[in-house]
Amino acid sequence: MQHAVGPPLPPPHQPGHGPAVGWSPAAHLPGPHQGSAPVPPPAPGYPMGAPHPAAPRQVPAPGPQPAPGPQPAPGPHQAAPVPPVVDTTGHVPLPPGGPVAVPSVPPATAAAPDPTTTTLAVLLIGPAGAGKTSVAKYWADHRRVPTAHISLDDVREWVRSGFADPQTGWNEHSEAQYRLARRTCGFSARNFLANGISCILDDAVFPDRPVVGLGGWKRHVGPGLLPVVLLPGLDIVLERNAERSGNRRLTDEEVARIHGRMAGWYGSGLPIIDNSQLDIPETARLLDEVLSRSIASPPNW
Repeated sequence: MQHAVGPPLPPPHQPGHGPAVGWSPAAHLPGPHQGSAPVPPPAPGYPMGAPHPAAPRQVPAPGPQPAPGPQPAPGPHQAAPVPPVVDTTGHVPLPPGGPVAVPSVPPATAAAPDPTTTTLAVLLIGPAGAGKTSVAKYWADHRRVPTAHISLDDVREWVRSGFADPQTGWNEHSEAQYRLARRTCGFSARNFLANGISCILDDAVFPDRPVVGLGGWKRHVGPGLLPVVLLPGLDIVLERNAERSGNRRLTDEEVARIHGRMAGWYGSGLPIIDNSQLDIPETARLLDEVLSRSIASPPNW
């Protein structure tokens, strides 16, 4: 049988391999050597290995471009585009640093801000028996926006085995657990605020320890934290402390000592509420008024 004489056809184009670039019919002609065709020697005076001069590129004249058509489906060697992953857990990542910025001062002609509908971070300061926890819970329960109450004592008592009770003697263990509880409360407050939920914290912060007290809360929560002091008379504090039980009830001597140290907040520039003759709802309403003034003119602390 005789075969047709002539160079073979170029290899067919296959998807994903591109065109048959550089294919030469002479490379596949039958001959004494079944390999590549011999390469002629270079012309005299032409250096070995030097590239041939490229022909000048023909730049097409500008003209109307065709409208883009539908994109072809991905081939067998092309990965399909991966759709973005949608987070359905409701988690909002925390912004760097303190998320609570200093409230902006409204124009003089604007109405006073409504603290009941504003996302706030409030620190309620006061001695034992001042009613901080009761007022904070009531205030958080009756706001028109989501609000959380974060109690330092509650978080501190999460420690069950190995709990260091300051009433049995203040030592390095009780001090460390207080610092740990404050950092935990600060992180919780930042997490609530990052998700659009206001929060109110209560703590017995002393004015003669600014680094551990207000300075620590500012570092944990942010410079926009609004501190308010709740300071009734000593007789009211002693009466309320007598109604307590467990490790939250202090001796009268300890209550009087703490109350005397809290008196240093007078003249500090922080707003102070004397709730000696006020019940819990009245104190919460007064707290809203104080916060409205603090938003309009943030205290320096």
